[in-house]
Amino acid sequence: MTSSKDMPPVTAGYLSMFFKNQFFSKLPRTPAETQLRGQTALVTGASSGLGLESARQMLALGLSYLIIAVRSPERGKAAAAQLRAANPSARIDVWPLEMESYQSVQAFAQRCATELARIDIAVLNAGVAEADFCLAASTGHEKTMQVNYLSTVLLVILLLPVLKAKASAGASARITVVNSMMSTFTKFANRDQRPLLGSFDDTKVTPWDPSERYNVSKLLGQLFLSRLADRVAPEDVVINMVEPGLVKGTGLFRNLHGVTGAVLDLLKSASARPVEEGALTYIDAVAVKGRESHGCFIVLCKIHPLATITYKPEMKAVSDQLWEETLDEFRFADARGILESVSNRTTAV
Repeated sequence: MTSSKDMPPVTAGYLSMFFKNQFFSKLPRTPAETQLRGQTALVTGASSGLGLESARQMLALGLSYLIIAVRSPERGKAAAAQLRAANPSARIDVWPLEMESYQSVQAFAQRCATELARIDIAVLNAGVAEADFCLAASTGHEKTMQVNYLSTVLLVILLLPVLKAKASAGASARITVVNSMMSTFTKFANRDQRPLLGSFDDTKVTPWDPSERYNVSKLLGQLFLSRLADRVAPEDVVINMVEPGLVKGTGLFRNLHGVTGAVLDLLKSASARPVEEGALTYIDAVAVKGRESHGCFIVLCKIHPLATITYKPEMKAVSDQLWEETLDEFRFADARGILESVSNRTTAV
């Protein structure tokens, strides 16, 4: 099957794609034979919304051990209590994870390495859409970029050797990262700034626009993760990205206000899917799609092209810059060394 980056770019406009996806696309049901018995999964941002619902659906498929990774232990415990009541035979633990902090991300990954005998699935669902410009206290990076791109990518890298070592013998482990079709609509006006990552932290260099920042944070994820997949064999770990569509019952855009918030509220009330349907896309990515989805962007359960801007000739240099700056950012975690250790391909890190 053709991978996302080898597909031709989407040429349809936003409204055309939106209406097609929300009104005329029917999500397939999870095949009856799908089962996760004996498997271990972690879900970030799992105290509510799509994270919680995807956890519920994995447990319904027989998942044996679930780790809910949350910022708020209280909300995590409440979510776990709901899930335990419906799944008394499953083990369900709540682990803290603050995506604004590299230290917390490292501690979480280290805990996975030391405490888990097995891990098969990681669903990286945690994300934010900040209304106002704000820097994460511990890193100095803008919060949307910190959570949606930097900490998410760091967690992927740190989990790779853990999943490779601890998945079921003969099976590919899965890392599914939640992404967005909104990446297609980013202007990415600061793409030629050097350093690139630092340009997001200064409104004098890159003026603040909350919608644009969310969109570009997802674009950077596509650029990095599709390239990362070239260095990781799908026989070890399948890395894919998923777009669930516009879904009710999530708190992602709760901080947006003004015209942007009003428009989103209107769109949600008119066209958003129930959270139970949106979570089907997560289950498809982790339990139905196979190695053919490695490095791919999955939209409503179908492999889809990457964001249109990624096909521009000048984006090769931007992608190179992003790759180098990101790995330099993660020197403290020896990201390059980790990638060298998990790679069994000829592409240089």
